[in-house]
Amino acid sequence: MSEIIIREATLNDAELLFTFIKELAIYEKAEHEVYATVDTIKDTMFCKNTQVHGLICELDGVAIGSAIYFYNYSTWLAKSGLYLEDLYVTPEHRGKGAGLKLLKTMAKTAIDNDCARFEWSCLDWNKPSRDFYEAIGAVSQDEWVGYRMTGKTLFDFAQT
Repeated sequence: MSEIIIREATLNDAELLFTFIKELAIYEKAEHEVYATVDTIKDTMFCKNTQVHGLICELDGVAIGSAIYFYNYSTWLAKSGLYLEDLYVTPEHRGKGAGLKLLKTMAKTAIDNDCARFEWSCLDWNKPSRDFYEAIGAVSQDEWVGYRMTGKTLFDFAQT
């Protein structure tokens, strides 16, 4: 019988994580936005004081997915939250419970660490994922509008 295992990512998984990041970016039609490399993943996710954590999902000893997360903070609740940055399962292994097991593992991590929230974002056009998240009880936060500064805009703003 096949078994899905979730384990903590290690330094030796940096290349695998990079592969999954690129595959997710291709799926999200944003491959051109990936500036990460195997080395930058090693330097940021596996450094001494990292705030970023990773999980690897394996089926019968073969890596089929990953999740990358970090902790944020709610001032109103005065508690940390767990934020899922990326969840990825290879296309041929979707629908076998891997994504659900990754989410449940992170939910347990959030509870174990006294987090008030477990949050993530999903592209508005990604109906299969949105349907899945709603089916497990997650609620979209449609009243919030995300904002972002990157690249030259961020640099210029910080200089003024």
